[in-house]
Amino acid sequence: MLEVAPESSSRLEYAVALRAAMNLLALDPRVLFLGQAVGCGGTAMSATLADVAPERRLELPVAEEMQLGMAVGLALAGAIPVALYPRFNFLLLAANQLVNHLDKIGRISHGAFSPRVIVRTSVGSVRPLHPGHQHGGDFTDGLRSLCENTEFVSLREPREVVPAYRAALAHEGPTVLVEYA
Repeated sequence: MLEVAPESSSRLEYAVALRAAMNLLALDPRVLFLGQAVGCGGTAMSATLADVAPERRLELPVAEEMQLGMAVGLALAGAIPVALYPRFNFLLLAANQLVNHLDKIGRISHGAFSPRVIVRTSVGSVRPLHPGHQHGGDFTDGLRSLCENTEFVSLREPREVVPAYRAALAHEGPTVLVEYA
């Protein structure tokens, strides 16, 4: 019989919960997943989309600011985009769109718009192999301090994952969900 170390078991539970959450989101026909490695493999996030129909996944080049700008536009058109940033460090490249546009659009439009965008990002694991300093940052507190109208949710435990994504889907406005590898 294969024995799984507690840490490995927890990682497996976390991965299973993320896949279940993506499947839950995909039940809503308005949801569209976009980012790098959503249409093909390449990141840990890719595997969580394995059950999502390919036509619901929009593969993009490495252009983080454009990606979030597209997500805002899709949301204004009635879609619920899920923008995937495999590392939080990469989301920093879209900070302009997040802080100055997505977060402020309700205020700019005097309440006429409140785009529902789900931003999915991850803080890289430093064990068993350190991925480099540009892949392991957690900037939740810093970005939260710059955003007045965006929900930030840290997902540290597998049991938190599905309820948090369910809440993000129902939330009127943007939500950033921070996963921990």
